[in-house]
Amino acid sequence: MTKILVVDDDVAINELIKVNLELNGYQVIQAYNGIEGFALAKQEMPALIILDVMMPEVDGYTVAQRIRQATEIADTPIIMLTALSQLNDKVNGFNIGVDDYLTKPFEIDELIVRVRAVLKRTKQIPKSSAIRELLTYKEITLLPETYSVQINDKIQKLTPIEFDIFNLLFQNHGNMVSGARLLKEIWGYEPDDNVETIRVHIRHLRSKIDKISDGKKYIETIYGGGYKLNV
Repeated sequence: MTKILVVDDDVAINELIKVNLELNGYQVIQAYNGIEGFALAKQEMPALIILDVMMPEVDGYTVAQRIRQATEIADTPIIMLTALSQLNDKVNGFNIGVDDYLTKPFEIDELIVRVRAVLKRTKQIPKSSAIRELLTYKEITLLPETYSVQINDKIQKLTPIEFDIFNLLFQNHGNMVSGARLLKEIWGYEPDDNVETIRVHIRHLRSKIDKISDGKKYIETIYGGGYKLNV
């Protein structure tokens, strides 16, 4: 049974999430502050963490940073729950490495959809290793077991989301991939506030690929359209 950790100091919301996740077949662990949440994340090794931002003592951003710095749980997907709705707040979460972001108040059905989408996307082995896809073309090789990209003799590790974005661009190299398609195929749903989500992840991905590209700019932005990988 898939284990999910819910970290939220609002007891009513925490219990609401727990009940509905259990009705959908998940095992749920609960924490009511950031310190307890981080400790349980390391102890229980959940498949997914649902993390509130506004909590006493240690806020959700700090907990997310600590999770991303802890080797044993660094790749655990995180969905942020918060009353904050400003764009900068979302950007901060994605910069830390949060996988998704849901603003309170939210519909519980929407949370379940996002839980399923994140779990599907962040399985231990990325999509590209589970099906027959192109893994090498010219100087680029995908290394799905480690979420890495090799260009010539240099290797760069990516996050699971970054790897899936690069893989989608790679499978369609030379052709534009629209922002709508990225959201549909990578996130698994179509959120209504998503432009900055894509931009943040593309910016991080581009900076990592540039480190091993020997000056070549592989990821091109097609303004008003999407993104293209030039090989």
